[in-house]
Amino acid sequence: MPVNSPRAHPRYPYRPVLLREYGLLVSPTLVTHGDDHPVNVHIQPALLRERFYPSSRQTVRPAREFAAETLHAWGVTCRRDDVLLCVSELATNALLHGVPPGRGYRLRMLRYDGTVRVEVHDSGGGRPRIGRRDPAAEGGRGLPLVAAVADRWGTVARVPGKAVWCEFAVGAGVPPDGL
Repeated sequence: MPVNSPRAHPRYPYRPVLLREYGLLVSPTLVTHGDDHPVNVHIQPALLRERFYPSSRQTVRPAREFAAETLHAWGVTCRRDDVLLCVSELATNALLHGVPPGRGYRLRMLRYDGTVRVEVHDSGGGRPRIGRRDPAAEGGRGLPLVAAVADRWGTVARVPGKAVWCEFAVGAGVPPDGL
């Protein structure tokens, strides 16, 4: 029985594979019970892209560049600056308040139903919140900026740590060239 058939072997289940070098979500060829002719081959732009960064302030710029590349690959041009601002703020907050020594953070971007979602995962404790801040203070403006710019934002507990996310309505977008 072919591995990718509807009744695949339990040790070799069918699942899509994310090809990082091309940024494509590729569904492998499926075959039917009766024959081994390929059916249902599907290629589309990746709807999830993520990257891990070490605990260093120098990683905020590469995180923002990765987000810009992802938006370009998805054909998203509207709200680009808003998304990049929030990526910078969430990455900086993770580095300052959420990443324990020797750890890093993960930037994950998802695209679905005309929405771009940005998530920054870290392994630190606590839950971020917008509190009262001193207007003369140098810090404390990150989350209020995210709350003002994004359509929605929030936090999700995970083990260990948390994910801070924000979402932007961006419309349908245009598929990248060649697809």
